[in-house]
Amino acid sequence: MADWVTGSITKVDRWTDALFSIQVNAPIDAFTAGQFAKLSLEIDGERVQRAYSYVNAPSNSNLEFYLVTVPEGKLSPRLTDMQIGSEIQVTKEAAGFFVIDEVPECDTLWMLATGTAIGPYLSILQEGIGLDRFKNIVLVHAARFSQDLSYLPLMQQLQQRYNGKLHIQTVVSREEVAGSLTGRVPALIEDGSLEAAVGLKMDAEDSHVMLCGNPQMVRDTQQILKDSRGMRKHLKRKPGHMTSEHYW
Repeated sequence: MADWVTGSITKVDRWTDALFSIQVNAPIDAFTAGQFAKLSLEIDGERVQRAYSYVNAPSNSNLEFYLVTVPEGKLSPRLTDMQIGSEIQVTKEAAGFFVIDEVPECDTLWMLATGTAIGPYLSILQEGIGLDRFKNIVLVHAARFSQDLSYLPLMQQLQQRYNGKLHIQTVVSREEVAGSLTGRVPALIEDGSLEAAVGLKMDAEDSHVMLCGNPQMVRDTQQILKDSRGMRKHLKRKPGHMTSEHYW
């Protein structure tokens, strides 16, 4: 059974009508970059909880979560209305294995995300631990519109910090924007557009692909990489080339 602690909202960023971030101060246990916590509120006498990845580095005590408002959801509309000083319940212990220690050796690490699933990668990159063994890291954030790329400024700051090692590429599916690819991630991999834009190959010999976000994107991408690149899912008992985290 989860051990819950009470947190207090310290900051709210409302990026769009549907996307927002909250920062929370709470006495949680130490976590590993890439892991997630559960947030909960008591609604009509019932604890309503959902899992959200940490955006902040573990060394940063400002716990940050990136969320989307689901109008018909039980929890997210309430979280949307949270103000500084509001209280929220957080699981004391983080969970999940979407962490760098679980990724096998490779030259190029691809980090593919849709929507709010950019969170765990930002946590990993801000912390910076365990990344020295990769020659190149590619961070891809896909969204519907350019205004949904909330963390692009942070991504660009991280790119400068990694001094040529980190490559970033944005993808939008419903408009054409300078600097972004247009379409869906699986199709852009299948036709080679993503690799051409980044200037690096995605193959079984030199690459590992982390996938986080929309389950359809994850499944479609895995199938394309399996069929066209000879990649397979990474398991502890059988090392592979793809690590995934379904976001709902």
